[in-house]
Amino acid sequence: MHLRPEEIVARARALIGTRFRPQGRTAADGLDCVGLAALAIDAGPVPGDYALRGGSARRLAEALQAAGLAAVCTMTAGDVLAFAPRADQLHLGIFTGAGLVHGDAGVRRVVERPLPFPWPVLGIWRSESWRRLS
Repeated sequence: MHLRPEEIVARARALIGTRFRPQGRTAADGLDCVGLAALAIDAGPVPGDYALRGGSARRLAEALQAAGLAAVCTMTAGDVLAFAPRADQLHLGIFTGAGLVHGDAGVRRVVERPLPFPWPVLGIWRSESWRRLS
């Protein structure tokens, strides 16, 4: 994964309007937040064997690290953000600099939501190659 941040944002925005589908991994069949993030950062195949509720923040962190991302403290466009929309739910999105591209289960589509974020940010994840340059 050697995409520049603006390429990640462009890839995420190109998926806006894609149908939401739990554990979806392709734009043709539908995407969830994990599928969207994986396509945006070009992570390759990602697991689909997770519960939609009650997810483990540790397991999510391990999966993000395995995809070549590292936790950082400040956000910049192209970062993967982890959220907690509910106490028992984890969610991912791509920070665009102006908002968040994510799979919205409520509207059943991938959308870009403007700032401010509606949920607490649990973590900010960046490509290892770009983290070294930041």
